[in-house]
Amino acid sequence: MSTLTGCVHSLGLLGPGLADWSAARAVLNGELPHVAARTVLPPPAVLPPAERRRAGRVIKLALAVGAEALAHAGSDSALDVRALSTVFTSSGGDGDNCHEICLSLASHDRLISPTRFHNSVHNAAAGYWGIAYGCTEASTSLCAGDASFGAGLLEALAQLACGAPAVLLLAYDADYPQPLHAKRPVADAFGVALLLTAPAMGSALPRLQLRLSDAPAATMDDAGLESLRASIPAARSLPLLERLAQRRAGTVLLDYLDTARLAVEVQT
Repeated sequence: MSTLTGCVHSLGLLGPGLADWSAARAVLNGELPHVAARTVLPPPAVLPPAERRRAGRVIKLALAVGAEALAHAGSDSALDVRALSTVFTSSGGDGDNCHEICLSLASHDRLISPTRFHNSVHNAAAGYWGIAYGCTEASTSLCAGDASFGAGLLEALAQLACGAPAVLLLAYDADYPQPLHAKRPVADAFGVALLLTAPAMGSALPRLQLRLSDAPAATMDDAGLESLRASIPAARSLPLLERLAQRRAGTVLLDYLDTARLAVEVQT
């Protein structure tokens, strides 16, 4: 595979004990300890009231981290959200909605509400994003199990290589209710958004160069953060986020497939 390259323009993050990218950066820099706490999902203020009421947890999560990445991007005139390509990636989508549909199917009437039905598709978050921002650009929704963050990063960088000026990558996972949780024990909700742009001469933005490797994946030194990395697929991004938070150049190995990892060279 040829080396894929892109620049990190801005980020958004929400996870257990990590309220946003600013808070996470302080933890990943070692300035503050990581304090375990359940993820609190904010209401999606960017949605109209009717859609806001219908939005499930993973939609709230995806919109929250995406909105933060856009906010950190500022007023860059070259980044029109209505024409911004997006890549949504999740290992399992909306587990709460799946649980409720299963309950309905197991009941006597077996009726499923239209809202449950349209939220059941894997690209529901992408649809709500289009409603929120009036975005009509192409969007890709992926699922690759525990490799979903890596698959999303590959797809986003490949789109840059094919000529897209910018791509917003949103990776997100949330815990399932029981009894699904016993079979798929995702620990909590975690989401990350990376606004990636094509490399430009003289740019001061951190640059990523990606290739495949058979070396072992990086782990986190902090036990709490390592637990998150290992138990939530979207949190496999944490070793890369740590380097970006510290603005530390070097290569980080990310979990991907059983036979291949992603070697991401960070240039700052």
